[in-house]
Amino acid sequence: NMASSVGCQHYVRSCLLKAPCCGKLYVCRLCHDAEENHQMDRFKVQEVRCSECQTLQKAQKNCQQCHVQFGEYYCDICHLFDKDKKQYHCQPCGICRIGPREKYFHCQKCNLCLAQDLRGNHKCVENVSRQNCPVCMEDIHTSRIGAHVLPCGHLLHKTCFDDMVRTGLSRCPLCMHSAWNMDEHWELMDKEITQSPMPAEYQGATVKIICNDCQSHCTVPFHVLGMKCAECGSYNTAQDGGLTDLHTENEPESQDQPQSQAPH
Repeated sequence: NMASSVGCQHYVRSCLLKAPCCGKLYVCRLCHDAEENHQMDRFKVQEVRCSECQTLQKAQKNCQQCHVQFGEYYCDICHLFDKDKKQYHCQPCGICRIGPREKYFHCQKCNLCLAQDLRGNHKCVENVSRQNCPVCMEDIHTSRIGAHVLPCGHLLHKTCFDDMVRTGLSRCPLCMHSAWNMDEHWELMDKEITQSPMPAEYQGATVKIICNDCQSHCTVPFHVLGMKCAECGSYNTAQDGGLTDLHTENEPESQDQPQSQAPH
């Protein structure tokens, strides 16, 4: 049985950790890190104090004195005590993850546990979770907030992705690739562009673009509402240089005229 109403805002547990760095007692490493000017190394924790009988003892699942359970879940590598959330310790990640384990797999290349439905169905980015979240610049790998995998393979916190969607941003902050399937949006753009022809002097004008979604370089009709990639149909494109074939440029230049006037 567990002691009543113990733990902190982060975890449900019936013991305090003795910080290996400063010797102070805290319910968890996060509480410690919020109060101190240094971080607790969870792996180096050796002792805990029972919240019921106050006995200081080696880290273990039950109190050696009063036998109270310190946590429904206990990992003797991370020294994590908590209520049962189907946690599992992932060896390659080096930390505990919230499961259940069978719903996740560890992608060797991304070096991260991902949901089973992403197996063979995501773009691998080497060691992707060891980079900080591009939205909040905080750690992703050890974060207690789940990671959201973008189609380009980059990661951000699930909460940061939700914020991004709410503010109307639809591209990866790192590589500008579309952050989700935009096909329906591109179809709307097609309609808008068909309904809004450009003025006569822009008819036939083209522009070079680079597509942020498929990396193609192509020359396409210029339109003020957007330029559509000729390869993949995305409007997530960037203009590369000025317009060509504007009607004002159509007078043929005589061949012997120098292209630029030398300064006098």
